[in-house]
Amino acid sequence: MILRNLRLKRLLCIWVGLFSLLFAQLKADERIADIVSEPQNKAQFVDSLMKQVAFYAPFYREIVKSYQAKLYMKGLVKIPKKNQLIRFLPTMFRMKKGVNEYLTETMGELHYTMPDIYDYKINAQTGTASHFWEMDGRLYEYFQINVYQPTLLKDKLISPLAPNASEYYRFTLDSVMRSGSYNLYKIRFMPRNRSYQLVGGFMVIHDDVWSVRELCFFGRSEMIQFHNHIRMGKMGGMEEYIPVSYELQADFDYLGNRIEGKYQVALQYESVNVQFPHVKKVATLKDKYDLTNSYLLRNDTSRIEHDYHSFDSLRLLPLTNHETVLYKEHYDRLDSTQTLSKESKQRQFWSSVGDLLISRNTYDLGDEANIRISPLINPFLVSYSGSRGWSYRQELRYTRTFSGDRLLRVTPRIGYNFTEKVFYWRINTDLYYWPKKNASLHLNVGKGNRIYSSDVLDDLKALPDSIFDFSLIHLDYFNDLYMDLQHRWEIVNGLTLGVGISMHRRSEVNRSRLVPINGSQGLVGVDPELLSRFRHAYGSFAPRVSLSWTPGQYYYMHGNRKVNLHSQYPTVSIDMERGIKGVFGSTGQYERIEADLQHTISLGGLRTIYYRLGGGIFTNQEEMYFVDFVNLKRSNLPIGWNDEIGGVFQLLDGRWYNSSRRYVRGHLTYESPFIFLPHKRLTQHVLNERLYLNLLSMPHLNPYLEFGYGVGTHIFDFGIFASFANGKYQEIGCKFTFELFNR
Repeated sequence: MILRNLRLKRLLCIWVGLFSLLFAQLKADERIADIVSEPQNKAQFVDSLMKQVAFYAPFYREIVKSYQAKLYMKGLVKIPKKNQLIRFLPTMFRMKKGVNEYLTETMGELHYTMPDIYDYKINAQTGTASHFWEMDGRLYEYFQINVYQPTLLKDKLISPLAPNASEYYRFTLDSVMRSGSYNLYKIRFMPRNRSYQLVGGFMVIHDDVWSVRELCFFGRSEMIQFHNHIRMGKMGGMEEYIPVSYELQADFDYLGNRIEGKYQVALQYESVNVQFPHVKKVATLKDKYDLTNSYLLRNDTSRIEHDYHSFDSLRLLPLTNHETVLYKEHYDRLDSTQTLSKESKQRQFWSSVGDLLISRNTYDLGDEANIRISPLINPFLVSYSGSRGWSYRQELRYTRTFSGDRLLRVTPRIGYNFTEKVFYWRINTDLYYWPKKNASLHLNVGKGNRIYSSDVLDDLKALPDSIFDFSLIHLDYFNDLYMDLQHRWEIVNGLTLGVGISMHRRSEVNRSRLVPINGSQGLVGVDPELLSRFRHAYGSFAPRVSLSWTPGQYYYMHGNRKVNLHSQYPTVSIDMERGIKGVFGSTGQYERIEADLQHTISLGGLRTIYYRLGGGIFTNQEEMYFVDFVNLKRSNLPIGWNDEIGGVFQLLDGRWYNSSRRYVRGHLTYESPFIFLPHKRLTQHVLNERLYLNLLSMPHLNPYLEFGYGVGTHIFDFGIFASFANGKYQEIGCKFTFELFNR
């Protein structure tokens, strides 16, 4: 009896405890329900949830130091709308007549190193298309995401988990789900404006450790409308803080053509290196800057497997019945068409013509050699500036790799300036004979810019009672034919020494004649020494030494080749040159020295500052009428900074580039997605806004200022500038460059 009573009491206690826990949980659910039902409380509750997530995000961002995984991707591409212009789409595969749906599969290895180094190598690839459509190289950006980073897609988008996300997003609580004794909160987020730098979607948050279990975001990047759904690994496991699967819908609209891509990605992790942030790792100097271990896969040059049957043992996701049918139809077509019809040959021909006209093409020449050709009629190779007018450029690149990762690269580039009606050309040849130390030889030859120098003409005009007909003297503008030979060697990491020779031959744009004014008899009374300076061409020969230093230079080894990456510190360079008279027709002597400093500072939230400072001086000049500064030259084949607009003078008269013996310059560009524009319907395509400041100080031009404002879109970059010289307003001008497909 006593034993039975004890059992009853124990059972009663258990039931009371269970009912108490259930009652407490019901009360908690009621509190959550009350909060969700009241808009004011709901907003406060969501705000408190996001504060918790934002607090833990930096911790989870750094908890996974590295991982290595197999990445399997299956892509289904549909083309519901197309016309003849689709063949001009860069990186687009050649379509088969009557076939509007294609399947592709890839298997590869993914290596990640914190904070944002992703190295992916494809081992096997198959499908029903001629080649894999990679959306102009941007596809893998959608599968290389750390959800806790403040930006997404390689710094193209502001994440809803950014520290200041509340400035850009509105958050609402969608639902609450039970997970054991914890809750899962589904939180929706929508952008506060129409900027393409922002996304919409939802995230699922676990309130045990405030980690993200799912992240789904949609928006637009370039010409792609995307919807990406990321699922994280199992709670409590090594994969808890990293994705295990992606589902991507990517739709592309282009001049009446529509392409719909649906991609599924599964990751199978082979190793995950987790290190809690409070555990400090003592690293050597080499460990600090040598990132070779983060790029191991790039050294694997094994052949990509294309056999369809090999995927039976490789794929991590099974084929659907529909996908199996697509494969069967594809191989049935291959079996039934052993030879190309006349129509098929024509389609292939015009597809090749389309590739050549608008796409950047690379042709394999065998023996580790290839040629890359820029598009022939791509309008995005055209640029305009207020001081230079319209320009057009073309480029061809030949590359040959030798044993030991030695590399030869030859790059001819031509351009045409429509304002001056002049062709410009240059050929750059680079031979990296000791790639481990970036030891290389560089030979650059070209027809440079028109050089302005009025010194000879000024000397003639200064003669007392001048007798010359100056309408026949054109000693101010000269064509510049140059050759620059340099040897460079990275002495230690980040410190590079260059030695070489620079040669110029400058000839008159228009032929001059020394003709006396009517009535004068010959050139009697003219100083013979002055007349000896009068030439139709001037030459220079100058040994040259340069030194460049980038402290804290990160790098990795690609086999035997050292590849420099980035640094948190500025790059400082010094360039010195001494002209020698009488060598290879040199007509003068001089000394030149220049210093330059460039740096890029990331401010977070896709905000960036670019700045550049420098100066130069010419000394000990004897019969030298040309000032040819390296860091202050006017290029007719321009390549600027990130936007091809900043870092150079846009409205400066070409005469000033070579008219002074000394100069000091400065450039500043501030870039941000949001400065002035409200990003409504008409301005939603603007990706970033930029503020420009260009400063130049030299004799007779002190100071020269340019203030500018610009915008960047997926299609073009545009900037407008106002210039001031010696405290007086000069002019307003603009520059734009096309960007679409030109990356």
